[in-house]
Amino acid sequence: MRDVDEMPGHLVRRFQQVAVAVFQAEVGAAGSDLTPVQFAALAAAQSAPGIDQKTLAGLIAYDRTTITGVVDRLVYKGFLERRASAKDRRAHELHVTAEGDAVLKQIAPAVEAAQTVMLRGLSEDEAGEFLRLLKKAVDAVNDLSRAPMRASRTGEDAGK
Repeated sequence: MRDVDEMPGHLVRRFQQVAVAVFQAEVGAAGSDLTPVQFAALAAAQSAPGIDQKTLAGLIAYDRTTITGVVDRLVYKGFLERRASAKDRRAHELHVTAEGDAVLKQIAPAVEAAQTVMLRGLSEDEAGEFLRLLKKAVDAVNDLSRAPMRASRTGEDAGK
C-alpha cells in the first residue's frame, strides 16, 4: 500500500485545510469574518443578480442544505437579501446588498493574497499547471460528488 503522503485524497484534504486557514487569516486581517463558502456564494450572487438558491448551489457546488444555511447567514449579516421572484412566486431571488458589495470590495485584495500564499511553493508556470491539472481532475469526477457543479459562470454545464 502507498504511503498516505502519496495519496491524492490525503493531499487534497491537507491542501483544503491549508486553503481555509490561509483564507481566514488573510480575510480576517482585512477585517472580515467571511468564510470561504460565504465568499463564494456572495461573489457568485454578485455576478448573477437575481439568482435563486438552487442555481447558486449548483454554480458553486454546494448541496441545498449547506447553501440554505450559508444564505441565511449572509442575509443575517446584511450582505444578501431575498426577494420574491417576479417569474415564480414560490421562488426567491438573491441580491447582494450595498453592504455585501462593500465587503467584497474590502476583502478582494486579501482574497487575492490568500491565493498567492496557497501557491507560494510553486513558480508562476507551476502554479498555472497545478491549477490546470486540478481543474481537469475535478471536472473528470464532478458527477461523483454529492454536490456536483451544475453550471459554470457562463451558464454552460460544468465539465464541457
